[in-house]
Amino acid sequence: MNWTKAIADYRHYLKIERGLSQNSITNYILDIEKLVLFLEDNEIVENPVNLSKEIAQKFIYEVAKTLNPRSQARIISGLKSFFNYLVFEDYREDNPMDLIDSPKIGRKLPDTLSETEINELIGAIDLSKPEGERNRAILETLYGCGLRVSELTGLRISDLYFEEDFIKVTGKGDKQRFVPISSINKKYIDIYRKEIRVHQKVQKGFEDILFLNRRGKNLTRAMIFTIIKELAKTIGLKKTISPHTFRHSFATHLLENGADLRAIQQMLGHESITTTEVYMHVDRTHLTEVMHKYHPRN
Repeated sequence: MNWTKAIADYRHYLKIERGLSQNSITNYILDIEKLVLFLEDNEIVENPVNLSKEIAQKFIYEVAKTLNPRSQARIISGLKSFFNYLVFEDYREDNPMDLIDSPKIGRKLPDTLSETEINELIGAIDLSKPEGERNRAILETLYGCGLRVSELTGLRISDLYFEEDFIKVTGKGDKQRFVPISSINKKYIDIYRKEIRVHQKVQKGFEDILFLNRRGKNLTRAMIFTIIKELAKTIGLKKTISPHTFRHSFATHLLENGADLRAIQQMLGHESITTTEVYMHVDRTHLTEVMHKYHPRN
């Protein structure tokens, strides 16, 4: 088995059997292609089936010279998954990455915005411009529903169930979930839809996409980043923020106000509660208050 065939089979496995998104699949394949490039540059003739542990260790050693620990850990994890697949399919008897430990990386706590900062960012939007109402609806939805940026750009008009106070969100691996939406969030989306979007010339194939750019197509991830960074600059915010910051703030503020962690997990679309538990570390003051209020010894 050569590398091209192994990568093609693995790509099919990630898509069909694991149901990963295209972005995730691309990242997994890039890690393998870095290994292949290393072999070619060093004129090492080894295929996926006979790659030795020594060569795998040499590759990781080279990677460690240029990448930070978090990136190293991601590559090691990705390659372990690839070779585990080959073992599972009986192409190999062992995983050459088994003896390679990932570098220790501290759990990075998510950056968050205060309610005041969020109000200031939204208040800085220039509503005299046509895109102003759209941008306000975008920020309200990022914060009000805790969406990933890819979920926001892919949101469709047919996903809005306003009478039931829900929106349907398509997340990682095309998994769908229903997320509650507030009346104020619905209000700003409706203003954008009925006063701005209705006058736009929509390109064919984008008729159902909710948030459109000036050309009548869906917004890119980069455009959402730009909108947020420009607003941060306008109000003189010193924090480094991104669309994901609103998602972190959504979860953190819910937890601080007494929301159940399982409910937050469902709204965020996390497969594992462990992923959601990172928010338990954001505000320890809240945890102390909960303990004092509910523990029988207090």
